[in-house]
Order: sequence, then structure tokens, then C-alpha cells
Amino acid sequence: MRRNTIIKIAGLALILALTLTLTGCGSKSPNYNAGPGTLNEDTSQTEFTLMGAISALSPGYENNEVLNKLQEEAGIKIKWNTMSDSLAEQVNIRIAGNIMPDAFIGVGFSNYDIARHGEDGAFIDLTPYITPEIMPNLYQILEEHPNIRAAITMDDGCIYGLPAGEQMGTGGIGKPEDYSIYTIPQFSMINKAWLDELGLPVPTTLDELHDALVAFKENDMSATYYGNAPGSTLPMSTGFDQWCWGQNIFYAGFGFTNWINDVCNDLTLDSSGKVRFVCTDDKYREALTYFHDWYAEGLMDVEMFSQSDTQLISKCQQGYVGVSTWWYIEELMGEHAEDYVFLPILTGPDGTKNVTVRTGGGTNSGQLSITSACKSPINLLKFFDLWYEGENVMQLQYGPIGIYFLEQDEDGVWLSITEEQSQEKYGKGAGELKGEYEVYGPKLILSKYYMENFRMEDRAIERLTDLYDYWMPQVDDTSVYPIDCVFTSRELDTIDRYKTDFQNAVSEQEGLWIRDGGPTDEEWQKYIDHLNKQCGMQELLTVYQDAYDRYAAAE
Repeated sequence: MRRNTIIKIAGLALILALTLTLTGCGSKSPNYNAGPGTLNEDTSQTEFTLMGAISALSPGYENNEVLNKLQEEAGIKIKWNTMSDSLAEQVNIRIAGNIMPDAFIGVGFSNYDIARHGEDGAFIDLTPYITPEIMPNLYQILEEHPNIRAAITMDDGCIYGLPAGEQMGTGGIGKPEDYSIYTIPQFSMINKAWLDELGLPVPTTLDELHDALVAFKENDMSATYYGNAPGSTLPMSTGFDQWCWGQNIFYAGFGFTNWINDVCNDLTLDSSGKVRFVCTDDKYREALTYFHDWYAEGLMDVEMFSQSDTQLISKCQQGYVGVSTWWYIEELMGEHAEDYVFLPILTGPDGTKNVTVRTGGGTNSGQLSITSACKSPINLLKFFDLWYEGENVMQLQYGPIGIYFLEQDEDGVWLSITEEQSQEKYGKGAGELKGEYEVYGPKLILSKYYMENFRMEDRAIERLTDLYDYWMPQVDDTSVYPIDCVFTSRELDTIDRYKTDFQNAVSEQEGLWIRDGGPTDEEWQKYIDHLNKQCGMQELLTVYQDAYDRYAAAE
């Protein structure tokens, strides 16, 4: 008998043994719910057991003043069964043995798991309960944000988990258009002090940037301006295909930016609702040939394919680097930050420039699911509906008023405790204080909460201001594939089968062509054939298109 077969049999035996053991220690959970679309009107149950995650810094939820206040308001009492380790294992054992709590909280179920447990009756359909009478706060949110409803609705039309997510965007700092903080992850920057020293303007085209990089190298600006060792100048240094510190922003001169993406790398959505992969376009091919020339001239850091973000930061803060990308100038450049300015979106050789904006800050429904063991879902859901009030979610996310929030501004918006205040008052940092009080679960932080209830942290405000005022005016099309798309189990199987191989094949070849040159016509055709025949490109396109079409129809 093969070893893998023995392991599989042993694993099944273990699951069966655990199931029998659990069954022996107590009766299986009853099923109080009649099935999808059915409202259970029973309201007799007022004590509930919840199982889920908790921060390793938390002392427990039993004495959490915010939770206890909300329970009192809802007229219920909760017994918390929480853990910071081995949660997934314990949850699986409970579900397999049908010995379940009234709800799972903070587990982080995937859409695949949620749909599977919903279809087999372990989780109840919450759709009939999201009404103005039972859940007025959530009902109103879903009316105002149909994209959130689309994100939590499974392909069978049911909702098996309450929404969670954070809308940290420009709407939260008072801008009329709301763009996620992740919309453009890479802010490109250049050493203007070096440009001024050389009598050069801030580039507006890729060709102008090329000439500036040549000047940086030939004049060894790191040595001549900062007094570093001769030959230490790195005209440009970034990571390769990295989130906020990659080279991808410079591809905008060829009509696209292939960011690292939460959905699938190189996947884009145009304004007509058509999905495609930019990595098969002729413009993509032109970009790689163009930037290989830069690499061959020594203008791009030879360590870009292997260095870590820490290594990049070190090079920048020592004054070696003329051009780079990051989340903030100050964080990357350190004491040299005042010498740098943002580069605009650079026009390519044929006059093209276009930023493919990125998705981010998605909504998920894996943080709270009510099981079929719950006798009175209405009572429990009234409690969780209170979580969708701005001031309540603020305290569940960070900590109570009077502890984490000590002051209000002139508009009545709460201000987070400062690091200095936290150290003086509690002898610990603000981050540690948050870890002690944060409650895991279905917390949905809307942009308007930052305006009405609590102020966003300063660094986020700075970045969103830069995004809105400097970067977004340079974007022509804000179409983006939504991270919230819901996939069927069959579609998820296709993604699981092909996505990783597809992304790896594209990234590996992209790096080779930048480093070594190419692609020739023969290499290009071989690459396209490989993506189609070995990496399931057409199958992936079909999956992403079908999921998007359903999502768009549900909004």
C-alpha cells in the first residue's frame, strides 16, 4: 500500500474518532432552522455561545466593557469560547461532529467554506433577517452600498455571513470622490536636489527620465552630492513586481500598470466590463524590451530581482538612490526626504500614459456566521446590528471611549490616543493598547465614519491627500476588477488549479526579459502558447468574466 494512501486512511480514521468522541461527550446540535430563505421567528433564547478568534494580547471578552454594554442593550448574554491558536482545527472538529456553537466569530472563513457550510445546512441564510425591523443599521448600509450586498451574496443567492471590511479612502478625508488608499500602491519619486544640481527639470516622459538617470550615473551623484563612496550611485532602485515598491508604475508609459493584485496579477477590467490579461498585449512586450535597455545600461539596480524592502530602504536612506517607489517619500528616504519630489505619470515613447488602478479594502463575509444550532437568530442578529453603528465599531476596532479615545475635535470627532499619552497613562504603546481591546468579528468601517465618528491616523490622511490631489487627476479610467467578486465552487477549483502557475510563469518570464532582453517573435509565441496550454489562461479569463458579470448584475 502506498504511503499517501495510508496517510489518507489514517486521517479519515482520526476525523471519525474525533467525531465519535465529541458525540459521546454530548448530544449533537439540533437544527432549529428550516432552510434558505426561511425566517425563524423564535425569540425565546437569550443566552448564546460564540466560538472564534481573539487577539493574543486580549485578556478575554468576558469583561470587555463595550461588548457587555452592547449585550445589555440587545437584551442577551454571550458565553465566549475564544482562542488565538489552533482555531481552525477546533472549528473543523465542531462542524464535522455537528456540535456547534450558536455562531462562529472572527474565524475568517473563505467564500468557498461559507458557501459549502451554507449549502449543507451548517450555516443559516441571513437574508430574511436583514430587514428594517431586525437589522436596521445593516439594512440601511446595504441599501446605500449595493456593492457590499453583492460581495456577501453567494452564487445560490443566500447570505451566510455578515459583512466586514474597512473603506479607508479619500471619502474619509472629505473628498467628493472616494478612492481606496490602495488605488495606486506605488508613488514614484526622484531626487530633485540632484536634478537641480545638474540643471535638469523634473521628467514628464520616460525618455526624459532615462536621460536624468544617465546623468545621475555619469556624474556619480551619490558621491558628488552626499559624499558617499565613489561609484555608489544607483540611478534607479526598486523591487521587482512588489506591492508598493516595484517597477510597475513606470509601465504606465505603455498604457498599463500590472500591479501585484489581490484578485489575480495582470488581470484588468476595462470600462465596458471586459476582463483581460495585460501580459499578452503587444504594449507589454514593448515595455519589457524598452526597460531591458535601461537595465543593460546600468540604470536599474541589478539587485532589483532579489533585494528585500529593508535593503531598498537602507540604500535610499544612505543617499545612494536617485529614483524609487514607495508608500511615502519620508518613510523611504529618511533624512534625505526633503530632496525628493513625486514623479508624475510619465508619457511613453509613443505619447501613451495610463494607470491601471488597483482594487483594495474589500468586503468579506467570513467573520460572523450563525449556525443551525441557534434557536433564536433574531435576538443574536439584533446584537450584531449594533456593531454597524459608527461609534460602536470604532470602539470594537480600537478600544473604548475614555481609554483609547480621550478627546474630540471641534466637530465632535474622536481622536485616537497618541503614543506619548498611551505610554504615560498605561505604560504601553498605542498599538499594544489596541491589541488588548480590539474585538474580532464583523466590523465594517465605512468612509463616512472617519468624518463623523473618529479621525483617521495622520499618515493615512497624508497619503490619501497625495493620492487625490496629485495622482488621481492623472488617471483617465478608474475601472477596476472588484476584489469582492464571489466565485462558485467550480470556479474556485479552476482558480486553485491554474492561478499560481499562471502568475509565476508570467512573472518569471517578465523578469528574464528585462534582465536578458527579448522577446523575439519565436519566444513571444512560445510564451503565449504556454500560458494557454499549460497555465489555463482562457479558463481563468472565463471564470473572472463570469464572476464579474454576476457581480455587476447584483449591484
